[in-house]
Amino acid sequence: MTQLAERPKPVPFSSALEHRPQGGPRWLEDLRARGAARFTALGLPTVRDEEWRFTNVAPIGAIEFTPADPVSGVADQLAGFAYTDAPVRLVIVNGRFDATLSRTKGLPAGVRTGSLASAMTDHADVVQRYFGQLAEFTSRSFAALNTAFVQDGAYVYLPDNAIVETPIHIVFVTGAEASKVMAHPRTLIVAGAGSHARIVESYVGAEGQVYFSNAVSEVFVGENATVDHYKLQQESIEAFHVASLHAHTERSATFSSHSFSLGGKLVRNDAFAILDGEGGECTLNGLYLADRERLIDNHTTIDHAKPHCPSHEIYKGILGGTARAIFNGKIIVRQDAQKTDAKQTNRALLLTDGATINTKPQLEIFADDVKCTHGAAIGQLDEDAIFYLRARGLSFAEARDMLIHAFAAQILEQVKIEPLRQALEAELFEQLARDLAEVDGART
Repeated sequence: MTQLAERPKPVPFSSALEHRPQGGPRWLEDLRARGAARFTALGLPTVRDEEWRFTNVAPIGAIEFTPADPVSGVADQLAGFAYTDAPVRLVIVNGRFDATLSRTKGLPAGVRTGSLASAMTDHADVVQRYFGQLAEFTSRSFAALNTAFVQDGAYVYLPDNAIVETPIHIVFVTGAEASKVMAHPRTLIVAGAGSHARIVESYVGAEGQVYFSNAVSEVFVGENATVDHYKLQQESIEAFHVASLHAHTERSATFSSHSFSLGGKLVRNDAFAILDGEGGECTLNGLYLADRERLIDNHTTIDHAKPHCPSHEIYKGILGGTARAIFNGKIIVRQDAQKTDAKQTNRALLLTDGATINTKPQLEIFADDVKCTHGAAIGQLDEDAIFYLRARGLSFAEARDMLIHAFAAQILEQVKIEPLRQALEAELFEQLARDLAEVDGART
């Protein structure tokens, strides 16, 4: 009996891949082609893949997203999101730099910010040297898809010893009223030796719209340089958000990134940091809030490649409804990375019985003179603490709110940009008030 050959499975986004961006330097065209070929071979990850076993991305592949075109009316949208009135901002609309909405004046001499597409021509020596060096896509589907569609994004370059006092805010706006669109923005940040900057990445979109934002950011931190990085995700709760952050530090460099996930139907945040110079230091912190049936997945990797490099990591989540969260934190200590001091903490607060989280700390240690610790705590509000506060005159709701605010404060206090911290607190607690009102309504 002749066995029929199995039909090949259709490749998601195959129609869009046929119309991916063209033009630009030859190396970019080659990179796009390799990204497209690799994504075609990989397809979307499935729950059979270890890195995705708790996150089913089939809903992304089930929607026929089309590449996003420029849209109007973005200026009105920006007013509704945190810190978008920053004095220095780069606005990326559906993956394309918008000069009319951006503000780049007042930066020190030699600092370059703006369109990544323009930098590929105007600053070609730097872009070609760094672009694509950290975001490996041979085994990562979404990085390959982003690479296939590379067209524009944000570019920040700090020359040696440049001190940028004013935070640089990069705002990514995605969406279109008439169709389900996708955007694949790219960010390249290069901080020269001895430089210092604070950089904010915000991802926003109009409420109620269904779209797919697939972002990749690469950050290079030179010797003795400091980059204080913040990511704020405020997508539509009907949107899909997949993003990866890749950081590389040299000798005595300091990199910190603080992630805040407050929106999105399905959110996946990947953060990779390589401590590739002796004395480098890394901090990865995160705070996320989810309700209803939303899913937030945080995967982090800190790779200690050189000795005397401390790292710190705290991720906290607040979950209501039937929301789900995943945290997977990996710490790698290479054989030569003696005197490593790595600390990782993951905590989740479940406001309802239907909320769940899967957490998995991973330690891969190949050196012997190290200090590596990790801890995870998942649970509901402390009833003893509630009782203590109520005994001092607070209502149940007031006691509960106080404990939740204290839980989130440890991460919010790490934000060194005061207007951003205030905006984050206001947005977080406004969302919490709505979520808790739904919880109280379900109990009555």
